[in-house]
Amino acid sequence: MKFKTFFLQRVLAWALTIWIGVTFIFFIPRMFPSDPVENMIAQMQTRSGNMDPAEMDALRQQLRVQFGLEGSMLQQYGSFLWNGLLHFDFGPSLMSYPEPVGTIIGRYLPYTLILSLTSTFLAWVIGNFIGLLAGFRKNKKSSQILEGIAICIYPIPYFLVALVLQIIFAFVLKWFPLQAVIKTGVGFGPWFGSLMKASVLPAISLLLLGTGWWIISMKSLASTTAEEDYVRYARFRGLSEATIGKSYVLRNSILTQITALAMSLGGVFGGSIMTEIIFGYPGVGSLIQSAILQSDYNMILGCITISIVAISTATLIVDLIYPFIDPRIRYG
Repeated sequence: MKFKTFFLQRVLAWALTIWIGVTFIFFIPRMFPSDPVENMIAQMQTRSGNMDPAEMDALRQQLRVQFGLEGSMLQQYGSFLWNGLLHFDFGPSLMSYPEPVGTIIGRYLPYTLILSLTSTFLAWVIGNFIGLLAGFRKNKKSSQILEGIAICIYPIPYFLVALVLQIIFAFVLKWFPLQAVIKTGVGFGPWFGSLMKASVLPAISLLLLGTGWWIISMKSLASTTAEEDYVRYARFRGLSEATIGKSYVLRNSILTQITALAMSLGGVFGGSIMTEIIFGYPGVGSLIQSAILQSDYNMILGCITISIVAISTATLIVDLIYPFIDPRIRYG
């Protein structure tokens, strides 16, 4: 019964988070001073010259329907929830008219998920492993050095690390291109090779900062847990340090870290967007930047809606794993 209640609460929180998030991103772009329909008509006039007023009015009306700007604000919101949130149909993109937003996002989203989720979980695993060693053996010189490095790395902003890596490895050493280049339509081998080369620097920038935080937090938890009475009792029983570290310190310290992992997913995605823009990485972050600059409502709504759903779902999955690690939730 306890797990069922836990499950229902997490699913409800997941649905509520998505609804609140998409509601905000529906209304915020509509506060922009520019009108995407008028921008598109102005571009058409620039390319093709003067247009007949009647044709222009008909085109304006058609575009407002396609961009979900027809009717009252409440009608637009209801249409967005039904078509966009439930069916992921966001209409055509202003930047690549008349290509659908969903098709464009489908090309960019996998790159962002690969970069952000892989970096997050690698940082979590590496940071917790180093933090466990630093906390469990806190009196050793190596542990103090590791903690000092983590404290120095963690406060550095994402964009600053990204810029330093770009200057050193792309501009000075020329080991990587200044802007990410991923080959498409050339077969799996060349595509995968170009993807790895384009992802190295963005991934390192995210990995360094994420690892620093996990080292600090896990070191604090492990050092506190190592002083608990049950750990001392385990030593009195003659258990090895490896067994104590794995079965007592790690299992009790990692519970808090799993919760923190779920909470950090959204924040890491924000860092991923900034990193993508700096390195020109073809992910959702770069797509959002272009959409904002060109007032592409449909693209903005599509990118952020799918990002909210993806990150919320990843957080839900991490939350649902928690009871299998902590039996108190299953049987408490």
